[in-house]
Amino acid sequence: MILYPNAKINLGLNVVERRIDGYHNIETVIYPIGLTDILNLQISDTCDEYSFTSSGIHIDGDTDQNLIIKAYKLLQLDYQIPPLDISLCKQIPCGAGLGGGSSDAAFMLKGINELFQLNISVSKLESYASKLGADCPFFIENEPVYATGIGTHFEKFKPLLKGYYLLLVKPDVHVSTAAAYSKVIPKTSGVSLIESLELPISEWKYHVKNDFELSVFSQHPMVGSIKEQLYSMGALFASMSGSGSSVYGIFQDSIAVHQEFDSCFVVGGVLD
Repeated sequence: MILYPNAKINLGLNVVERRIDGYHNIETVIYPIGLTDILNLQISDTCDEYSFTSSGIHIDGDTDQNLIIKAYKLLQLDYQIPPLDISLCKQIPCGAGLGGGSSDAAFMLKGINELFQLNISVSKLESYASKLGADCPFFIENEPVYATGIGTHFEKFKPLLKGYYLLLVKPDVHVSTAAAYSKVIPKTSGVSLIESLELPISEWKYHVKNDFELSVFSQHPMVGSIKEQLYSMGALFASMSGSGSSVYGIFQDSIAVHQEFDSCFVVGGVLD
């Protein structure tokens, strides 16, 4: 079975309050995009539990700590799942605010459910995913949502972005979520994010913000410079995604990129 776990971007991200459990309540719109990893699952004839190989972008850390393997072991607690040969071609940059690891884990849950006809409901899959990370449940249904709480309470909301061109730029900078939160002061927004996103896209830059930008731009000025460059190239709206370090611009039409972002990961495509 071959799966294509996709990335996401955040349209606005307001950090509303710090919770007593140490997490933060937020509000954001999470939007899936076409950049994908490639995940291959096969029943193994050679191993007793699982084998895992990866290619493409390097993944740091022990294999047992990879969210794909954590997803596999989580389902093994409740279901009889035979040994698997798992391979991943990593194409979504890490530490970029694009949710690549979370997407891999969610697609692993969905893939095992389909491969072995476990008939796990969407709500149960989301419950499993929530044990793996705050971004993971989004990728179960994988549709645009207005997310609140710690980012796991969803309401369907689809901004009118079909046909616009997205240019995504990720510099050679890794931003940890903890570091990004370190300088954020939680506060409620005076205007609903939904109301702001219902305005014309050309007005978003005056009303839609990502609270992590102030923290990340002060620590990594290059990330802020990329946002400025996207606007200078004619972006209708530009923003950092999640806690960074990737920055995207939304354009009316496709745009050619030449030397503007040397040494950066750059990808573009039309939004669905």
